[in-house]
Amino acid sequence: MKLSNLPEAAYIHIPFCRRRCYYCDFPISVLGNKINIEKSSSISEYVEVLCREITATPSQNSLLKTIFFGGGTPSLLSPFHLEKILITLDKHLGIIPDAEISLEADPGTFSLKQLQNYQIVGINRISLGCQGFQDNLLEICGRTHRVDDIFRAIDWINKVNFTNFSIDIISGLPHQTLEDWQISLETAIRINPSHLSCYDLVLEPVTVFKKRYQTGKSPLPTDETTATMYRLGQQLLTEAGYQHYEISNYAKLGYQCRHNRVYWENQPYYGFGMGAASYTNQQRFTRPRTRKYYYSWVNQLSQSGGFIDCPKLSNIDILLESLMLKLRLSEGINLSLVKADFGKEITHRIVSCLSTYYQQNLINLIDEQKKKIVLEDIKAIPENTNLKLTDPEGFLFSNRILATLFYNLQDSLS
Repeated sequence: MKLSNLPEAAYIHIPFCRRRCYYCDFPISVLGNKINIEKSSSISEYVEVLCREITATPSQNSLLKTIFFGGGTPSLLSPFHLEKILITLDKHLGIIPDAEISLEADPGTFSLKQLQNYQIVGINRISLGCQGFQDNLLEICGRTHRVDDIFRAIDWINKVNFTNFSIDIISGLPHQTLEDWQISLETAIRINPSHLSCYDLVLEPVTVFKKRYQTGKSPLPTDETTATMYRLGQQLLTEAGYQHYEISNYAKLGYQCRHNRVYWENQPYYGFGMGAASYTNQQRFTRPRTRKYYYSWVNQLSQSGGFIDCPKLSNIDILLESLMLKLRLSEGINLSLVKADFGKEITHRIVSCLSTYYQQNLINLIDEQKKKIVLEDIKAIPENTNLKLTDPEGFLFSNRILATLFYNLQDSLS
């Protein structure tokens, strides 16, 4: 469960957007609708600084296996700019030949020709931010695209033959009904992507939605309705042949997001760009969230020889983060690995504090042959067992289960 030494993944933050969506609290820079993206000096300057950060970062002699361009709206960048970043990554860190290279894209922000050129420069996975299939809900969210833009983008993705592509949709939106959500799910299934991300709306601080709405109160769906939406998503998508491999993510066989699994397995990764987080040398660090302060920070990084002064994670940090992240995955956590890394006593405490949830059928025990184990007393659990949340009920109550774990384990390790 503990971190390996070498990062083999890189997240690249592209902060530019036409406008800020009403649920978004990511570090972004709004460009507006009038600016000519191809000639934007802001984008060119940002790419230059980003490449300087990459070059100033000490290489750890491990080739990159996954790269993820997130944002923001990375599809506002030209193929030229993306190629420049990829060439810098390859020269300084190295990229394996079959690396997964993902690009988040918004419908209405790219053309067929642009998509073809993205593929030429090395992008081999597209993550399309659909969010919904009702124009009124897209407008409520502050999205710039509409449903027609989604289907046009899907048509282009298929023409270019991006077999590895994902779509995002959101449940729990203001004024969204259960029927709306079912239509979105059924439409997504007909589109037939290799991967689907289904997120439940969270009212993040300092967002338009947080100012307008209160959790559980109209026009937001009730907690009971959002739970029904979650169960419906699990039912329809698994029946359609998608594996529910993570709380919010579904994939066809062979199409799990390799990059995001790095996060959920609590493995190290590079982060580059404004507001990006990195996780290397047992240090978690987040860059400044505005371009001004990010540019200043990159200058300081270059002058310091790539040195970042921040504390290393403690053993309890690693334990709690590993539990929080791994329990998001369908396979859960392996208790023999917990014992090897943190000792028998910690393993016993984890099992003991989860016994109530096991009795409530929110946790399953899986043996080495991937078969379910049924025990009268969870404390008699075999050592080499995977402890996993049940699907969908355990996933629905994951926050409560994790809170119990954190409360019982936070004083376990020095």
